[in-house]
Amino acid sequence: MSNFVRRIPEGPPGGDDRERLVCADCGYVAYENPKIVVGSVVVEEDRILLCRRAIEPRHGFWTLPAGYMELGETTEEGARREAWEEARARLELDGILAIYSIARIGQVQIIYRAHLSEPGIAAGPESLDVRFFAWKDIPWDEIAFPSVRWALNAWKAGHPGVAGNPVEDLRGVAGL
Repeated sequence: MSNFVRRIPEGPPGGDDRERLVCADCGYVAYENPKIVVGSVVVEEDRILLCRRAIEPRHGFWTLPAGYMELGETTEEGARREAWEEARARLELDGILAIYSIARIGQVQIIYRAHLSEPGIAAGPESLDVRFFAWKDIPWDEIAFPSVRWALNAWKAGHPGVAGNPVEDLRGVAGL
């Protein structure tokens, strides 16, 4: 088993300036980088697909079909896979809605606009329930994460390009 210590790796002047996990025996640097989350705002007849989480964090709260990318898949493939795993939904992606940088938890979230490519949804193993909600019926007090609210608001606003972190909501900033 390697003996990792947290320190600034040795290297050329002006090189790495952050503490990293470095093997004290061989000098191998174990980089810790942000995780990429992919998901979708799935809309059918002006109703939005939400999934009630069957897993932590935020068990029982509503979220978009989304989750961590896997190695060997594109962001599009990941978004479609997550929709299948959580809502048994087959999707057609309509472009990127938003990219959120959430430094405090080491995530970058890529959220697509989407619609069903085949009819039908059902709760997958990571969901207690899945439903389409009209805007006025969204359970806002039971939304799992701030970025879900951001994405829903970006969709509702008809954001013409790719939305980013709301400037008025500092929860994506490091240290908060």
